[in-house]
Amino acid sequence: MPAADIVHEVSIMQSTLALAEQQARQSGAAAIHSLRMRIGTLSGVVAEALQFAFQALKADTLAAGATLEVEEVRPACWCGECRAEFEVTDFLYECPHCHRPSVDLRRGRELALVSLEVS
Repeated sequence: MPAADIVHEVSIMQSTLALAEQQARQSGAAAIHSLRMRIGTLSGVVAEALQFAFQALKADTLAAGATLEVEEVRPACWCGECRAEFEVTDFLYECPHCHRPSVDLRRGRELALVSLEVS
């Protein structure tokens, strides 16, 4: 994987590991066993590059022996006409029922550390 492809993810993972260590220490933990992140497919973050960055950065942290689980969140919009959420399958964000375009993106841009397993 070319280095230029992971620069963004390295910065994200540095911040994520710092947050994870801060939370672990505040709870009195000595080790982080796993991290779980939720990443929207429209967030601009490449999950494989994030995993690579995690492996490269975790060595000198409380997460040295940890695993990283990434939950991919597919984009979804809200249709005001149909009053329903629909999964986005293309870049038009068109409701599959009434075929009206939507600008109300409800999911797909997430980038969050959602849980830690610590001891």
